[in-house]
Amino acid sequence: MDENTVPLPASRDAELARRVFLSHYAGGTLRLYTSDLQLFFGWCAGFGVDPLAVRRSTLEAFVRHLELERHNAARSIARRFQTIRSFYRLAVADELLDRDPTYMVRLPRWSVDRSKIAWLDDRQMGRLLRQAEETSPHYHALVALMAMLGLRVSEACSISIEDFTEDAIGYILVTVTRKGGKVRTMPIPVPLLRILERARDGRTAGPLILTRRGNRQTRNGAYFWIKELCRKAGLPDNVHPHSLRHSYATALVRAGMSIVDTQESMDHADIRTTMHYYHQPMNHDRHGAHVAARVFASAA
Repeated sequence: MDENTVPLPASRDAELARRVFLSHYAGGTLRLYTSDLQLFFGWCAGFGVDPLAVRRSTLEAFVRHLELERHNAARSIARRFQTIRSFYRLAVADELLDRDPTYMVRLPRWSVDRSKIAWLDDRQMGRLLRQAEETSPHYHALVALMAMLGLRVSEACSISIEDFTEDAIGYILVTVTRKGGKVRTMPIPVPLLRILERARDGRTAGPLILTRRGNRQTRNGAYFWIKELCRKAGLPDNVHPHSLRHSYATALVRAGMSIVDTQESMDHADIRTTMHYYHQPMNHDRHGAHVAARVFASAA
């Protein structure tokens, strides 16, 4: 039995459904969903239940297992259960099931304290970029790609010199493999191009961002680079690579870009996800009460 096979009593149909579901994903998403389903299928095996024969009550028992025995936070439970819900929706679409057993399953309530989400304002991002420039061209390229293109850290690290092209009117473009295996072509602004040229240093092929040993930088290595730069730049210690993506979205909206265009730039399928990345400090001048008061007072 290989590491991707789950123990009995999962039926052959259930195991096939699991493999088909996972085949739609790649990279970090695949690893996460694989872990979620292994946990769920393993729990089902412990009770002698075929995953394709569960009822809503069975799934609620699994949720209680996550909450009371594994001590998962409410947000983690919701994320894990979203994987399971997607699995069953595909099983219904593939006519393996007549109904979706996740319908009406009750989950623990949770909310996000947005004040604890780390992101950088314009001045802080400027400090981070300057610190990266002083450190090395490759540190600078990593930060600039994430700050100016809104790339995830793994996307930035995966870029090779061969991924750059020029279009008919002279735009330099980069082709990026994004989350879920989606391929996107993005323009390179002139300030970013200058930074990337220093990292390329005349090379015509190979990884753009290199470690000190000349290897392609990894997601984990980039994490430590960002933490090192933030420490040297005197930035909050809770800033991490994904904070730069929050900073990118916030900068776009605050500079006047519509939330719909920001969603497109972020490559989000759901605009609600984009809203989560946008941070607007409390500004009483912009409160809707002023608009409502003006409208209704003039009508009175």
